[in-house]
Amino acid sequence: MKKLIFLTILIALGTGLWAQSGNQNYISTGMPILMIAPDAVSSGMGDVGAATTPDAYSAHWNNAKFAFTEGTFGVSTTFIPWLRNLNVGDMNLLYLGGYYKLGSRGTVAASLTYFSLGDIDMTDNEGMKVMVLHPNEFAFDLTYALKITDNLGLGASGRFMRSDLTNGQTLPDNNQETHAANSLAADIGLYYQNTIDKEQSYALGAFISNLGAKLSYSDANNNREFLPANLRVGGRYTNEIDEHNKVSVMLDLNKLLVPTPKFRTYYIDGIQSLQEYNNISPMAGVFQSFSDAPGGISEELQEIQLSAGAEYWYEEFLAVRAGYFYEHENKGNRQYATVGIGLRYNIFSFDFAYLIPTTKLSTNPLSNTIRIQLSMDIKPTE
Repeated sequence: MKKLIFLTILIALGTGLWAQSGNQNYISTGMPILMIAPDAVSSGMGDVGAATTPDAYSAHWNNAKFAFTEGTFGVSTTFIPWLRNLNVGDMNLLYLGGYYKLGSRGTVAASLTYFSLGDIDMTDNEGMKVMVLHPNEFAFDLTYALKITDNLGLGASGRFMRSDLTNGQTLPDNNQETHAANSLAADIGLYYQNTIDKEQSYALGAFISNLGAKLSYSDANNNREFLPANLRVGGRYTNEIDEHNKVSVMLDLNKLLVPTPKFRTYYIDGIQSLQEYNNISPMAGVFQSFSDAPGGISEELQEIQLSAGAEYWYEEFLAVRAGYFYEHENKGNRQYATVGIGLRYNIFSFDFAYLIPTTKLSTNPLSNTIRIQLSMDIKPTE
C-alpha cells in the first residue's frame, strides 16, 4: 500500500502549525494561511492592522479601511518564503491585492492568496518513489467598502477558498479517500478616523473575518476543520511632528472565534470527545469561543494575541518600522519582534520586513525570513 508519509504533516500544518508539544490547549483550524500577514508593512510592525493606514492589503486587516484610501486605484503583491528557518526551499506564499474607488464614497477591492507546499515525494512500503504530489491552497475574495460618514467606514467581503493537501490520495491508516476542501466565508469591518488637532489624528478599527463553513478533506464527518474565524480590534495614533517627520503607534488585539478544545492532554482525558467537538457548528462556535475554555476566564484571556507597532516616516519617502507580537505559551507560544523599512517614490512603493523570534521554543514558520512587497497607488490629480 502506498505510504503518504507527508499526510500527517500536512494535516497538522492545516490545523495548528505553530503549536508546541507539551501541556498546551491551543486552538487549531484549517487553512491557517488566512491569518498570515500578507504584507511587509504590517508585518514590520508586529502584525498590527485593524486601524493602520488604508492600502491595498486592507482586505486582510480591516476591509472597511478601503473606504478611506487616498488613491483612486492601487495594487500590491508580496512574496513570502516559508519554513526557510528549517531549510525548506520550495514552500512559498504569494499575495496579490488591489482596489478601485467608485466616486467619493464607495470602493471595490479583490485579493488572491496562493500557498504552495512544494513538491512532496510519495513512496511505497519499500521506500521507492511512485509519484510526486503538489499540495497547495488558495483563497480569493471580493470586497465592497462604503464611507458612511466623513469619519466612519463599513466593509463587507466574500471569500472562496480551496485547500488541496492530498491531491485526492487515500489515507494510509484507514484507506479513507480524500479530496480538496472547499468553503465560502464572509468578513465584516468597521473603521473610524478623526483628527485631534492640526498635527494629531487617530483611528479605531474592528474586523471579524473568515465566518464560514468548515473545511472537509473527506466524506467522513469526523474530518472537518473550522475556518480561522477571528475578531480583531485595534487603534492608531499619529503625530505629524513637522512637515518632514511623522510618527504613528498602533495596538491590536486578536481572538480566534473558534471553540476551545477540551480533549488536549493538558486536561483530564474524557472531558470532551473529538466527535463532540466536530459536531459544533461554525456559528455556535463563534459564540461558544468566548466562554468555553476549560481553565475559565484566565484561559480565555490567554487566547487573546497582542500586536504592537510603531512607524516613522521622513518626507513621505522613507519609513522605518518596528513591532512585537505576543501569544501565550499555552496557546501556541508565538512571540517575536519585527523590523521593516519602506521606500516610496511617486506612485511606487517598496517595503520589506524581518521577523525575529524571541523565545527558544518559537516555531513560527517565518522565523528569520524577509518579506518583500511591491505596491502602486495612483492618486487623483489636484
